[in-house]
Amino acid sequence: MLVRQVAGRIDQPNDSQEFFPIAGPDIHSTADTAASRAEFITRNLRLSPVPLVAEIRLYTAHPASGLHQIDNCDHTPPYWAYPWSGGMALARHMLDNPGLVTGRAVLDLGSGSGLVGIAAALAGASHVVAAEIDPFGCAAIPLNAAENRVGITVVDDDLLDGPPPDAEVIAVGDLFYNRKLARRVTGFLDRCVDAGMDVLVGDPHRAFLPLKRLAPLASYDVPDMGLVAGPKAGAVFRFGR
Repeated sequence: MLVRQVAGRIDQPNDSQEFFPIAGPDIHSTADTAASRAEFITRNLRLSPVPLVAEIRLYTAHPASGLHQIDNCDHTPPYWAYPWSGGMALARHMLDNPGLVTGRAVLDLGSGSGLVGIAAALAGASHVVAAEIDPFGCAAIPLNAAENRVGITVVDDDLLDGPPPDAEVIAVGDLFYNRKLARRVTGFLDRCVDAGMDVLVGDPHRAFLPLKRLAPLASYDVPDMGLVAGPKAGAVFRFGR
């Protein structure tokens, strides 16, 4: 499925919000369509500026979000509802170094709620595709893109076992948090590098990060998962053979 959302840019917001762990009242959701998922997000989550990347606002969880009531048959946590440290670092780095993506086609792999893809679009990418398999993440990305007045194409397929995509830059934030996923991501990125693509990775040095394959570019002190885990060094790398 492809979803297209087109707009321009907005000014930096002046307000700020804290980030909180998942909690909330007993809100029952039968959000089983794209429209109902989008309605759940806009009704229950708050638009908040992202730590370290205040130019961007995202629909973000707070104590009354009721995310624990989402009917999720595979029991996947709502990772999309929070900005993660690697994604925040990668987004900041793109905005501060727009030459990495300006005029280039970008794939934001495991996009979550679209933070890195939005940053790429704001930095001047010619086209941004956000790949995300969580249905609520797929609903959040167009909402967040619209709020930040950028255009992003959303793909809900799992791309990791397939061929390299039609892109010039692959952006990967926070996808090395378990061993099995890290192996699949590394294999996919190998194929992308072999096809001549630039691969940028944002991650707070999680255990399964393939450090021998990474050249460090920058490091930022940022919170992870809504301050639940405390500050971490969100590092940005270039992936290679």
